Amino acid sequence: MLLRQNDYSPLTPPRLGAWTPSLPVSVVIPARNAPHLDLVLAALAAQTYPAHLLEVLVVDDGGDPPPRLPEIRPANTRIVPAGPGWGISCAVNAGVRQADGEIIQRLDADMVACREHIEALARWHHVADYVVGIGMKKFVEPPALTPARVRAAGSLGELFDLESAVPSSTEATIAKTDGLRRSRNPYHVCTGPTVSLRREVFHAVGGLDPAVLRGEDTEFAYRLAMHGVVFVPDPQAQAVHLGLPAQHRDRDRAVRAVEPYLAHRVPLRRDLRKERGRSWLVPYIEIVYEVAGVPAETVRQAVSAALDGKLHDVVVTLVGPWSKLGEERRPVLDDPDFELRRLRDLYLHDQRVRLIDEAAPTPAPIPFRYRGPVEVPLHRVTLERMVETIQEDLSGVLVVELPEGRAARLERTSALGRALLLGSTDLDADLDGTIEATHGVRHASPDRYWPPASPPKQPAKPREPQPAVRIAEPAPGLLGRLRSALRQN
Repeated sequence: MLLRQNDYSPLTPPRLGAWTPSLPVSVVIPARNAPHLDLVLAALAAQTYPAHLLEVLVVDDGGDPPPRLPEIRPANTRIVPAGPGWGISCAVNAGVRQADGEIIQRLDADMVACREHIEALARWHHVADYVVGIGMKKFVEPPALTPARVRAAGSLGELFDLESAVPSSTEATIAKTDGLRRSRNPYHVCTGPTVSLRREVFHAVGGLDPAVLRGEDTEFAYRLAMHGVVFVPDPQAQAVHLGLPAQHRDRDRAVRAVEPYLAHRVPLRRDLRKERGRSWLVPYIEIVYEVAGVPAETVRQAVSAALDGKLHDVVVTLVGPWSKLGEERRPVLDDPDFELRRLRDLYLHDQRVRLIDEAAPTPAPIPFRYRGPVEVPLHRVTLERMVETIQEDLSGVLVVELPEGRAARLERTSALGRALLLGSTDLDADLDGTIEATHGVRHASPDRYWPPASPPKQPAKPREPQPAVRIAEPAPGLLGRLRSALRQN
């Protein structure tokens, strides 16, 4: 089904308790020194989702003592090792690798879920295969509870004082954006304590990044957004987080700890990239030029203009038959591939220029891609103004009509990703038709993006010679008497 941006309104999930699930779910719980794991598993043992479709993988992330399985737990629960590496990302990836379910439900080891939690999120995956479900959470101080009482409770309100619970900031954002339907960046609220998605989607974006030690959930959600998914929060998937979040203990330190990870990997966080002259792991825009058969000087002018724009965190991709350039002995000056080799050697060691034989279907995780004729170099303001236009209404593509029937395009990666998920390809003539339905396609004239050159400044008129002005000698004073005394001496 074609969904517009993040508006999942056309989807009609089944009503809780009034349907028959068919997709197996794997709940992956990274655990290290998890004192409340028995309560978490007791809540999962009481889920309304069919037990034969539910498995739980507790991933041992090297705690001391290691996690153990309590008596009250779902029937299909096992402990699996995290494998090489450490941290939440490694643990989650290890759990997913060993999971059998078609749906992956990520859950923290201190999250007590309501009875309908798994069912509420899993039902969305039965009606669409590219949604990411987000559960609700509140923070509470852990009360004295037994696993038996947690399993027997009919609701979270029987166990916790929800009136005094600390609400999650993500829930406020969800409420203000009509359940994320009107959110410009819905991935912001997709944090890890409770989130569900199809296993193939998890693997398609590469899983969590083990190099990201703080903010790994946000970074993963950003890559999911670039893949084209739709984020669906479900208010009936309630849970409580036992204990306050790290931000409440030391908010300043928590924010500073996550900044370098997101600054390098989430280019849409423009507030984290205010330092000019920096190089970032993930650029903001990929500029793609087809250079086969194009004179080398033309390519050099285009690359220089692209790297000299007002937007500095860009990468230039030159598409050409680079792989045919072997390293066998050859006449250097009479080489039939002289120009192509010259281009390759000019840019081979430039980290901002990439040489590839064929452009990828999308530039993910880079959020935007520019494609245009290499013979039309970018103006310094071209990309900045194209981004401003495409961000006004979150269009999927901006097409600028150039002279002689040519065109330049700025493409939104998440829109390209959605089109691919819906079956279009980058070579599909109807690619823009799909993007028009999901995000919109805008057309514009080039005047704003390639402004005319300013007229040359007229040379200033030579100034008329002025009569010399005679400066009168100062009246004799202390300075004059000193000069007189010096002359006499």
